[in-house]
Amino acid sequence: QVPDSAGTMTAMMTGSKTRAGVIGVDASVARGDPKAARDAHLETLFEQAEARGMATGIVTTTAVTHATPAACYGHSPDRDWEDDSKLPPEALADGFPDLARQLVEFPAGDGLEVVLGGGRSSFLPQEAADPEYPEQHGSRRDGRNLVEEWLAGRPGSAYVWNRDQLEALDPGATTRVLGLFE
Repeated sequence: QVPDSAGTMTAMMTGSKTRAGVIGVDASVARGDPKAARDAHLETLFEQAEARGMATGIVTTTAVTHATPAACYGHSPDRDWEDDSKLPPEALADGFPDLARQLVEFPAGDGLEVVLGGGRSSFLPQEAADPEYPEQHGSRRDGRNLVEEWLAGRPGSAYVWNRDQLEALDPGATTRVLGLFE
């Protein structure tokens, strides 16, 4: 079988070989099986670093929920489960968390300090207009605004969606930053 970035980045982040198409779970998990994935998590380097009190972050030119960056924080039986609109009915019924939700709810240590990349729509509800392109909307069906949840759960945090906002951040007053760009 030809490897892909989900399985190979999982191997780099965990030291364990797994299947193509899965993120942060061991090779016993068949692609698309949310029940098997719940008990097959592989500990990532980010989880280990957070347990030791270290700062962690992701900077990418792709969506932060894409397979390569998601392997730093996520555990999913399918690389494409970037937000709840992409989950199959059985995963929704089981309450399986999509990758955007896993990023915001990352439980290790005190969580990620820096997240910069694309994929803004996966963090916004369908009712929310994109701040840069008001004719476009978020893709979340659950009504959750994960950007607001990120900010509410992290005192001293900031959210940016363009270069000017990023450059205007005061590093002395900002403890965490979530940057979701186009």
